[in-house]
Amino acid sequence: MKTLIKLFLIIATFFALTFVIIKLFDLITIDDIQSWLEAAKEMSPLYIGLLVVVLLFADLFIAIPTMTVCILAGYFLGAGFGALFAIIGVTFAGVVGHLLSRSMGRTLLEKFVREDEKLKDMESTFQQHGFVMILISRALPILPETTACLSGLTRMPIYKFLLAWVISSYPYVTIAAYAGSVSTLDDPKPAIFTAIALSAFFWASWGIFYRYKVRGAKI
Repeated sequence: MKTLIKLFLIIATFFALTFVIIKLFDLITIDDIQSWLEAAKEMSPLYIGLLVVVLLFADLFIAIPTMTVCILAGYFLGAGFGALFAIIGVTFAGVVGHLLSRSMGRTLLEKFVREDEKLKDMESTFQQHGFVMILISRALPILPETTACLSGLTRMPIYKFLLAWVISSYPYVTIAAYAGSVSTLDDPKPAIFTAIALSAFFWASWGIFYRYKVRGAKI
């Protein structure tokens, strides 16, 4: 368990650093994202959809505000197409994160954890708790990418990862896109309330998971 927690913290720290750097130097702001989508709207709705996919895929490498992108996708494209392109984007991010970590990342992991027993223990622990961790990973921006990478590093079967990823991500982005579609600049309340409700739900889920699973496990 200790090895898994250390690895989790290392990966989470990496994603957190990208978030801090972006915020510190204003590399990508919400206003930037909105202006890009508005510019794409002038050309074609398809360009908006492709930009949504690119932004959500980029979240695998740098911290992108996923919920904001999904809400804006719904605002610019409507609930249906906004959700569709958001689903494509988060699917690419999850699958690529899992596969890259499973192949290239595994080599680095074996240098970091040299004892076979610790590797097996880490894999066993994630097999037990990883599915639920992925399900509730939308509580924080960096957790989905962290759990996707962990699933690859610990060799979770891809069908199991995909099932958890779909159950967690698809309703999340669909609800966010719908909230964006019924919001306006004059009345942003649906988007605001949806953001609060989704965050509260996943935070509560993490609290329950920690209380009954993590705290009860041997660390």
